[in-house]
Amino acid sequence: MIDRHALRLITPALGVLARALARAGVSADAVTLAGFALGMAAAVAIALQAWGLGLALMLASRLCDGVDGALARQTQPTDRGAFLDITLDFLFYASIPLAFAVADPARNALAAAVLLAAFIGTGSSFLAFAILAERRGLARTAAPSKGFFYLGGLTEATETLLAFAAMCLWPQAFPLIAGVFAAMCGLTVLTRLAAGWQAFGSR
Repeated sequence: MIDRHALRLITPALGVLARALARAGVSADAVTLAGFALGMAAAVAIALQAWGLGLALMLASRLCDGVDGALARQTQPTDRGAFLDITLDFLFYASIPLAFAVADPARNALAAAVLLAAFIGTGSSFLAFAILAERRGLARTAAPSKGFFYLGGLTEATETLLAFAAMCLWPQAFPLIAGVFAAMCGLTVLTRLAAGWQAFGSR
């Protein structure tokens, strides 16, 4: 919901970093892979209850996730890069609830399972809409710089990162935060179902 507003604020800084990396000969795919590695390291840290380290690694991972797109646009965007970006993003998002479940199974496992189920709903509705939108040639009005049709919602990347940060700052409140965010994801799925019903109802 607030991704577009957040992007307006950070795009200039991302552009500066991307230009520096381009001059150094770093590829967008390399940044994507580095961001994923940092994200997996964050999940391991959280599983070991190193909350502060997990949060720091997570923020570094998401910085890479922002820079790789800016770097690709300054060099040469590719379908491979778009595929790698979205796939690794979803794996990262799934790893954080799983890490909290590993950290304290008795307290967190059920809430983590509910949140992961909600993520399946948001992820599948997002990708299904993107596939059919591409087939129909719908314009990418919300995020024209993305490598695929981007359908927004109540819970997008910024909201997810804020929820994950809150979990790291208040790990004892994970079940509550996860439950609230899962409910928000449910609302996102409903709005995307409504959007798909309307957009794809006629040929």
